[in-house]
Amino acid sequence: MATPVYSGATRTPQRGRPRDASRDDALRQAALEVMAEVGYRALTMDAVAARARAGKATIYRRWESKLDLVIDTCTQLAQQNLAEPDTGSLAGDLREFLSAFAAFLSGPVGKAAQALVGELPHEPELASAFRGTFLTAQRDVLRRILDRAEERGELRQDAPRGMAVEIAGAALIYRLMLTGDPLDLPFVDRVVEQVLMPLVAKGQ
Repeated sequence: MATPVYSGATRTPQRGRPRDASRDDALRQAALEVMAEVGYRALTMDAVAARARAGKATIYRRWESKLDLVIDTCTQLAQQNLAEPDTGSLAGDLREFLSAFAAFLSGPVGKAAQALVGELPHEPELASAFRGTFLTAQRDVLRRILDRAEERGELRQDAPRGMAVEIAGAALIYRLMLTGDPLDLPFVDRVVEQVLMPLVAKGQ
């Protein structure tokens, strides 16, 4: 059975009075906090409303379901937290991006991310949307970092770019979800210097 493809345009129609962006952010933050505590399946609009000290109708004016709320939250997280560095060097860009990503995952959203990722095999529509928003955004930044490195002549001709992108994200997620070791700067430095640079950079 094919995995359904999420289309945001069909799920979040505008209705009622104009949306207050700051209120939206507060509701998304409340959803993250609740999901970090109870997981995606146990997340309810009632619990989000209580955490945000808002009426449930306020949430339903913005999102039709918890799926819509969580997907929109993932999209906003990707847009707001995946800044794209341009330091002028491949090593610098990789280090800055992965350090920022590690700090992001180590913060309050880390537990929510673990709860969410654990549900993806059981929630096809959520999985499709998560891959098309947060995961795609993270990969796209890394691909553009590699593209700029090629333009500067830093990349090996046979550099396995897809593998580098996969490894960069997987290293952080593995440590976050499985080992429990800290996502700190020394770890990021080791990933960049011992894994990614030897994999794709010239003269390594």
